[in-house]
Amino acid sequence: MTTLSPEAPASRVRPAERHRVLLAPITVTPSKPLTPSHLKGLLWTDVMYRATRPLAEVTYRYSHTTYHATEQTLGFWEFLDRTHGDVDYSGLTVEQIGELYVAFRAADRAPAEALRPYDDAAERGWVHPASARVLQLWSGQYAALGLHDPGLLRHQPPGLTLEAMLSRLTALGMCLDQRDVGGPVYLDLTRHGLPLRQLVTPDGRPNYLCCALRELLPLAPDFDEVVLLYDGELDPDYQQLARVLAAQGPRVRRVSLGRVPVDGQIRSARHGGWRDLHAGPLLENALAEHDAAAVCLGMRLYFIAVLGPGQQQSFRADLLRQTLRRAARLLEAAPQHEVSPLAEHLARHRKDQLYVDPYRLTSGLLGRRRAAPALDLLATVFL
Repeated sequence: MTTLSPEAPASRVRPAERHRVLLAPITVTPSKPLTPSHLKGLLWTDVMYRATRPLAEVTYRYSHTTYHATEQTLGFWEFLDRTHGDVDYSGLTVEQIGELYVAFRAADRAPAEALRPYDDAAERGWVHPASARVLQLWSGQYAALGLHDPGLLRHQPPGLTLEAMLSRLTALGMCLDQRDVGGPVYLDLTRHGLPLRQLVTPDGRPNYLCCALRELLPLAPDFDEVVLLYDGELDPDYQQLARVLAAQGPRVRRVSLGRVPVDGQIRSARHGGWRDLHAGPLLENALAEHDAAAVCLGMRLYFIAVLGPGQQQSFRADLLRQTLRRAARLLEAAPQHEVSPLAEHLARHRKDQLYVDPYRLTSGLLGRRRAAPALDLLATVFL
């Protein structure tokens, strides 16, 4: 975890008010099943959000609308319409749609002009029926996991248009725009020792970092702390994003999470091969043996405390089942209240940051000599 902490202007000091925290995790493209790596990030974020709320004002920003503009999503939509025509996706499973996504990733890319009608429609709130179906299915899985829903099915456009965002970067001295000579647009942080990073291709395609800036640049000044949670493989981009946001005033924390290996290998969901290792069957198997509370707690214990922030441990179904049984025992033994006030207990799992560390909090529940966690803690954070 890394922080950028510029001098805060006096006008931002609010000693009598609760601090404000913006929680901004990386999004998952609505085109495939939620794999163990996705579940790890979602559960980690959920515990951070719910554990920090008693201590600060927390905004959980997770907008699929913002990132529909990437080629990864628009290209998939164009591919589906071009190769499959008018299909009724409402009855397809997430696995079936995921297989279509795998086929898209293996196919040749469409030209930028073919994606522009999809981009225009997405800016107005349209979502392709295939992705709408995935989001609908994910909503049910969020509910079964006890996850806070940050607006999966809502239209949540970013606060800045592309041009307005680039203008703001230019005012900060952080933009190199070569479109007038047929070139790309770069994020320019070379004076900070960081390399040029392309934001928009010469043919007008924005990437994920560009979309994140459209969303987070207008939000960042209103918060004391911004927390970015993301896949560790994207660390170079998130170093750049953190540097830009810190220039707006808040402290910026980067929380990098490792992916979950399967049989010792890190696999991208874009290549398929999910087998039974995604949210649907994992939930089905867990709920066949345990009640909803034990599943919610057990999933968090496994994906946060057992797997940890890195990527050293492969997914193990037997260890997940063992952790679910441990969760059921903890619930049976749970007293009504913690010995100390809940807010005081949660605050122990912060260092110099405003957010509560999910790993420190969750792994503490598994200590052999620790008393069973109380129901007020479990209900507030884990259930």
